[in-house]
Amino acid sequence: MRIQAMSVQLPEFQRFQYAFTAHLRNPGANPVPPGVDARRMRIYSRLVYENLDGFLLRCFPVTRDVLGPRQWSRLVRAFLIAHRSRSPLFHQIAGEFIEFLASKGAIPESYPAFLLELAHYEWMELALSTSTGMPDWRMIDATGNLLEGRPLLNPVLANLCYHWPVHHIRPRARITQAETYLLLFRDADDEVQFSEINAFTARLIDLLVLEEHTGRAALEIITIESRHPSPEVVTQGGLKIMTDLQARGALLGVARE
Repeated sequence: MRIQAMSVQLPEFQRFQYAFTAHLRNPGANPVPPGVDARRMRIYSRLVYENLDGFLLRCFPVTRDVLGPRQWSRLVRAFLIAHRSRSPLFHQIAGEFIEFLASKGAIPESYPAFLLELAHYEWMELALSTSTGMPDWRMIDATGNLLEGRPLLNPVLANLCYHWPVHHIRPRARITQAETYLLLFRDADDEVQFSEINAFTARLIDLLVLEEHTGRAALEIITIESRHPSPEVVTQGGLKIMTDLQARGALLGVARE
């Protein structure tokens, strides 16, 4: 038996809702729904855009300053038109904006090549400041041996690698492409700390994130990978880095066994 698909027409109130929200997102391409005062719709449309713009500005001030008001507005409007957010939480809108920027064709070719990385860097501060991660101090020995024990990192930490020095980007600044390693973490005072690190430190942090290696074992892996002729130099240099990370709050201690 052959069953033919039948198109089901939406109820009138749903068709009105779609028309209403389509106009709010893109009033230039979608007419005012029948029966609605055009002046009121202009107010609604402006409020929706300005609320979204204001929230994004709080997270991406440098991105906006670098682009300028016209290019920034074009990007915000495109986000409002094209992106369908999965989260209803206001503090996650910035993350949705990053997803939009990362989608194919979202950033016009005439925009700076570093734009996505710059926006991601700015967003990370919000992501870390709102993270619910907390250290479990019952499992951490803050005075343990960082070489012989398994070092534990701050759970609210991001070890980032960019193709551009995003932390130096400002309006009218001359920026050249360069591999850049940045460490971000939330300290004991709930402040997000930023610092530039080198490739050695970034690789060490990558290994420690696994929580599988002792400090010494992690440094032995780096010695083999780098083919360094003096393992003891790598070990001593790595211990100094781990000690510094602990003093700053990026590393908390070692696991209680």
